[in-house]
Amino acid sequence: MLQLILTLIIYLILVIPVGRYLYKIAAGKHTFADPVFDRVDGVIYKLGGVEPDKGMNWKQYALALVGSNAVMIAIGYLILRIQGIPFFNPNGIEGMEATLAFNTIISFMTNTNLQHYSGESGLSYLSQMTVIIFMMFVSAASGYAACVAFIRGLAGRVTDNVGNFFADLVRITTRVLLPFSLVGGLLLVWQGVPQNFSENVVVKTLEGTYQILGMGPVAALEIIKHLGTNGGGFFGANSTTPMENPTILSNLIELYSMMLLPGACVITFGKMVEDGRRQHQKNNASGNTLPAEQEGIIARIFGKEGKSIFLTMGILFLAGLSLCYWAELQGNPLLADIGLNQSAGSMEGKEVRFGIAQSAMFTTVTTSFTTGTVNNMHDTLTPLGGMVPLLHMMLNCVFGGKGVGLMNMILYAILAVFICGLMVGRTPEYLGKKIDGREMKLTALGIIIHPLLILAFSALAVATAAGQAGITNPGFHGLSQVLYEYASSAANNGSGFEGLADNTYFWNITTGIVMFLGRYLPIVIQLAIAGSLIKKTYVNESAGTLRTSTVNFAVILVFVVYIFAALTFFPALALGPIAEHLTIWG
Repeated sequence: MLQLILTLIIYLILVIPVGRYLYKIAAGKHTFADPVFDRVDGVIYKLGGVEPDKGMNWKQYALALVGSNAVMIAIGYLILRIQGIPFFNPNGIEGMEATLAFNTIISFMTNTNLQHYSGESGLSYLSQMTVIIFMMFVSAASGYAACVAFIRGLAGRVTDNVGNFFADLVRITTRVLLPFSLVGGLLLVWQGVPQNFSENVVVKTLEGTYQILGMGPVAALEIIKHLGTNGGGFFGANSTTPMENPTILSNLIELYSMMLLPGACVITFGKMVEDGRRQHQKNNASGNTLPAEQEGIIARIFGKEGKSIFLTMGILFLAGLSLCYWAELQGNPLLADIGLNQSAGSMEGKEVRFGIAQSAMFTTVTTSFTTGTVNNMHDTLTPLGGMVPLLHMMLNCVFGGKGVGLMNMILYAILAVFICGLMVGRTPEYLGKKIDGREMKLTALGIIIHPLLILAFSALAVATAAGQAGITNPGFHGLSQVLYEYASSAANNGSGFEGLADNTYFWNITTGIVMFLGRYLPIVIQLAIAGSLIKKTYVNESAGTLRTSTVNFAVILVFVVYIFAALTFFPALALGPIAEHLTIWG
């Protein structure tokens, strides 16, 4: 417990300055590094023909995002198919099969990083660098750019400008992802993560057998894998292997890399909304201000609205972490029945150097912040321990990754104010904007797409011979494997219950479709909501206004998220991990 508490306290200390820095980048404010980065960005704008001051409406922004991503998908697919050429390919890796290449390129461009291959045997160094690492930067920057545009729409004045996608993409890459990756990558090299272009090394072990040690630009991939909430490992065993994650310090570096930017996005949201309100009050002398006593230190750090959103996400995260940690501590009674000691909990599939505490923390973080990297095998978690990452991917708003989790939580916030408005017979308002029928229809559509993709494709998998062929565990756990695969794909997470035999035409194509739709449909809908709200005038607060910056609203929001999840996913969870738990402990 002390490990977990200290880990979270250190995170809160780190996320505040990172959040303030990300806010300045998103809002276009001055930072100490501008003299350097302004020159770098200027060169990129000139080479790319970008006019950074030319704004876009939400349709232009969405088209620029999807169009540029589509071009990179085509180029990346070609590289994967021809990677067998003798160029940065010292291990002689062959070109990737067509459906696997389709799945891989969709996976990495959508920031999912679901892997139906093992990196050390499936990719050349050319593909690892020009496709995998490159896409990790661009996909993460695309998600953060969409989030920034979304926030501008919520906080902006009456206009039709949510920013310039290409300028946002460049600024986030050069001023956030690259410098953070450089520092973090050096820290990982310091801890023993390889960074070279050597071929694999064959060594003789102490037992007298031979083992192949993978080499390559591992550290460069590892840091952006976590910092960009990507998750795809250089090796098939991901961050469970010492070649990717050798020590407890490297584990913490990777853990905080996953958590920092999604948490910082909430601070950015809160402070940008405050900027919008101040501008409104400046332009409208009759605008009401909140009482001075509500301006506490937490509100000053996170912004009033950011405070309630961060608290909501924090409650959901802590509830999941507590359940996962407790479940793994209980061990497996079936193993105890045959004489195996389970008094210390279930260590199956976990690394001894991390133990149950840091394994439960990593599991909860990677699926709450939708990264997908693993430092233990999720397929071997206890049923309730495995239900936590599955549920958090189904919710897809517990911090989330690359800004998209925040956008999903805002949809639930809009839904919450709508429900509360119905209770008192008042038109709902959020962030000083009235929520009308158009916004509610888009919100409902944005929320329902995620469970539709998960449940519909899971039903397809268990109803067809091609889908059933990949299930390696009978009964309840087999259903959990299927649910996990599609929840991971729809949430753009990428982790898996790796017992699933997923490198087949069926699984490659269906998960590729789910990843694509799960990424771009919600982003386009959320940008449409932002484009609608940015045109609306502010509504002054009154006695009937629901304050969304309070602890009470955070509690309401938690219940709205859980009730929606219970109504949508409980039947499937009851047939999977819950039934498995009751069977084991029955």
